[in-house]
Parts: sequence; structure tokens; C-alpha cells
Amino acid sequence: MNGHQGGRVWTRWGRAARTAAATATASIGVAVLAIGLTAGPAVARVNSAERGSPNASLAAAPVSRISAGSAHTCAIPADATLWCWGDNYSGQLGDGTTTSRPGPARVGDATWARIDAGASNTCGVRTDGTLWCWGGNYNGQLGDGTTTNRTVPVRVGDATTWASVSAGPNHTCAVRTTGTLWCWGLNRSAQLGIGTSPYRATTPVQVGTATTWASVATGFGHTCAVRTDRTLWCWGDSTDGQLGLGILDYRATPTQVGTVTTWTGVTTGYAHTCAVRADGTLWCWGENGYGQLGGGAGFQTTPMQVGSATTWARVDASVDSSCAVRADGSLWCWGYNAYGQLGDGTTTHRGTPTRVGTATTWTNGFVVTYHSCAIRTDGGLWCWGNNTSGQLGDGTTTNRSNPAQVVLPG
Repeated sequence: MNGHQGGRVWTRWGRAARTAAATATASIGVAVLAIGLTAGPAVARVNSAERGSPNASLAAAPVSRISAGSAHTCAIPADATLWCWGDNYSGQLGDGTTTSRPGPARVGDATWARIDAGASNTCGVRTDGTLWCWGGNYNGQLGDGTTTNRTVPVRVGDATTWASVSAGPNHTCAVRTTGTLWCWGLNRSAQLGIGTSPYRATTPVQVGTATTWASVATGFGHTCAVRTDRTLWCWGDSTDGQLGLGILDYRATPTQVGTVTTWTGVTTGYAHTCAVRADGTLWCWGENGYGQLGGGAGFQTTPMQVGSATTWARVDASVDSSCAVRADGSLWCWGYNAYGQLGDGTTTHRGTPTRVGTATTWTNGFVVTYHSCAIRTDGGLWCWGNNTSGQLGDGTTTNRSNPAQVVLPG
């Protein structure tokens, strides 16, 4: 993605990352885990004229997991291979180059279980439980003990017990099978959860001593996580209320959000947070300048229910946009929409959830940044929104405000 694109949002997130990357290059020589469902077999091929139709499907490798960075996308098909495409300025595609790709390119020959993309960096857990990161590393967010960009995956430590990872634009956190939580990268806003020192950590540091962490999500300057008892905890920057603690300040260590014990997952955007409860209700808080909270006026410092529906299954947030799927398989998006990333055929910002087409076959595998991607029940992958670096994977650099199918090699 070019530095001038995206207006205010790109200036805040993407351009800041690119500027830091350029500085690092000169001196040394650059949101909710994206969890997809296991997909079924691919269906019959259609002709190219039908390709952009949300009712068409192409024969392709069924996709099980998907993640999106500011301008790149990575997917794991059912065979556990890893494919990435889009912007590669910092090596975030992991193919050994810094060449952008408008279509899927395979990352090595390993097998992968989880994948998550930051602004210009990517991390993944392999099927053997090892953790690997690559791309922009100007704040040590790759966890390899350096601030050197990597164009191929580099291993993080020697543990073989990593369960999941969340790669933010400047810091990364991951949960082990032991229930311990580890973070590294920039700590300017205390987003590592270990206090205000050090300013950055280039290798994983354990967050407290708890062994009950279930999942974690990294925003721009804040982090939230859910424990096995379904309590929700947040820390870092809350100057827009994104921690949900009723404050406009910072918290240097994990602090419980309210007293509710029914949270099933959490996702973090640039300065807002959303989460779903076990009763199917959806809640968001933090910055609301583009309507990314799905309701209300102005920022919210405590969780605010989005509408009255009780059928929400999962939510994803990034930058200033949010998307969520309901139990009936319908997909809804809201917030910032300058590139058509809400998938409603427009570039109009939305202050309340707006449905993406009429399909009822969307799974829990979906992501939203400046572009969005989602997996259907047949394993088909669909993407839309910003495509200036080929991040939609359709072989072009044309933006799309409606879902179009992506074909991974079968």
C-alpha cells in the first residue's frame, strides 16, 4: 500500500509503520485471532464472467484459515500449506523477496496450524507447535532477538507448545498450550502487559504467572485476552476508552473488564475493541469516529451492546472497521469503508452493522482491515476492499466493494 493512501487511518497506522521501517532500514542497512473453520470440498468451476458474483464458486483448494494485514493476506488451505499475497515491502509474504504479489504464493514447504498478519509482519504456528515470524521488525515484533526485517520465516525461541498468536503492527502476543501468555515488541503504551519497562522487548516475555489464558488479541497500542474462566482482561493504551475500563488513561498490566464471566472471544482494532458473550450478544467500546462500535455517539469507555440481537457468533475488528457473523451464517460489517472493505457495494462509512450480500454460508473464518476476506462453508475464499498491492489475490490491483472469489492452487 502506498503511504498516501487511506487518509487519516493509513496516516495513523500504516504510514507510521512504513516510516519506522524506512528509518530502521537506513540505520541498520522494515487485530481477535483470525480463526477459520475446516472447510469442505471445492465445488464446480464457473466461467470468468461469473467470477465476481457472490453466488458463483470456483474449483480451488478449500481454505481453513485466513488472516489479513494492512495490505497483505495469508491463508492456510485444508492441506495445511501456507500461501500469502499482496504487499511485500518488508518481506511479510515470507517468500524470500520484497516483491509484491497479486496472487497467492506458497511460503516454504512446512505445514501450518495458525496464521496471523500484522500491519507489515506475519506470524504463524506450525503443526509441530513451533512459532515463526517474518516481515517488518523495526520494534522487535518478530521475537527473534533483533530488529532486522526477515523475508522468510524465522523461529521464535525453541518452544514447541505454541497454541495461537496475534500479530499487531508493533507488538505480538501468543498463548502456549500450558495456558501461559507471552508478548514482545514495542511497549511504549505498556501493551506488553509487563509494566512500562522495557520500552521494547525483542524476545517473548511472559505476562504475569497465570496459566489460564485462552486467547489474545493485539491492537495498535493495547491488548486484550480471554481466560479459560471466560473473564476478559485488557491493558495498554486506553486514551480512547479501548480497554473498556471506564478510563481514558493507561494500564500497565492485565486488568479485568467488568465482572462478566461469559466472554467467548475478543478482537482489537486500532483504538476500539469488540467481543461476543456466550448469550450471543455483541459488545464494542473505544473510539467511534467512523461508527466502528456499531452504535452510540462518540467514544465509549465501557462495553456497549451492539443492537439487540442475540445470535452473534464471532466478531473481528481492525483499524476502524468491524465485521461479525451470526449463527445463521450471515455476515455483517460496519465502520470505516473508504475502500469498500465493508462489502456492501459502496464506500460509505456505516455506523451500524450492514449485511454483506444475502449469503448465509459464511463461516467464523473472516478478517477485516483496509480489505476483508471471508471463508464460506464450501471452503471458498472471498475478498474485497483495498487492492492497491494485490492483496485481494485476484491478479489485479483494482479495488472491490463486493466480495470476489480468490482461487488458491488446488
